[in-house]
Amino acid sequence: MSMPSSRGLAASSAIMRHAVLLVTGALILIPFVWMVSLSIKPPGEIFRASFSFWPQQFYGVENFTRALTEAPLPRYMLNGIIVCASIVVLQVMVCAPAAYALAKLEFRGRNLMFALVLIALILPREVLSLPLFILGYQIGILNTYAALIFPYIVSPFGIFLFRQFFKSIPDDVVHAARLDGLSEFSIVWRIMVPMALPAVIAFGIFSVVGHWNSLFWPLIAVRDQGLMPPPLGIMAFKDEEAGNDYGPLMAASTIVVAPLIIAFLSAQKWFVEGLTGGAVK
Repeated sequence: MSMPSSRGLAASSAIMRHAVLLVTGALILIPFVWMVSLSIKPPGEIFRASFSFWPQQFYGVENFTRALTEAPLPRYMLNGIIVCASIVVLQVMVCAPAAYALAKLEFRGRNLMFALVLIALILPREVLSLPLFILGYQIGILNTYAALIFPYIVSPFGIFLFRQFFKSIPDDVVHAARLDGLSEFSIVWRIMVPMALPAVIAFGIFSVVGHWNSLFWPLIAVRDQGLMPPPLGIMAFKDEEAGNDYGPLMAASTIVVAPLIIAFLSAQKWFVEGLTGGAVK
């Protein structure tokens, strides 16, 4: 009697878990579905009391055309690509050696430095906005690409993630590389980083999504419309061009979000492996 009852409990637990996941997924997807729906509707159907995903009159071509022509949306997206790609490359260049030192090297104060990384990990980025703004003004990088890139070169999350993954790599690999005459930096870039490729991809996705969607710091750091990343560009699009016409705004938002969704779906296997790989030593 215990076997059927335990199987029944396991089945009920599985059904409950899936139900919770489905409800949570639906709640997360509703705003995106609503956004896509509004992007293909004419103005007269957007504020109707009854909801229908597909409009009675398809207005997607007009909305997407206005989104691409009435504001320099391609320029905003190019800015986002330049900024996000630069940030990811520089973050990996800085975080990988730092994480290797914390994971594989023995030196005085290592635990204290890792504690400082954890403290930095829980600090909101907005706390540092005022000192970063003053520093950017003093060194003359405000209203440039450097102003959008410089504050994010060091990522506490990247150091933490890489450290956990590097610790899962056996020390014998490092010792063998040293016996072969490799320097510590060569070990980092020729052995550790290639072995931690899933973690690099997972971190890259986190970084790109976070900085592609960033609004607070770009709102402070740049004023030139030619330097605006996508979220700030959409704000300028709304204020200057579209007014209360939400169709083109939702079309622009759909265009901005689409690359992130495609990138995540393409790399989701690496993403999951990168997040879970460092948990198993």
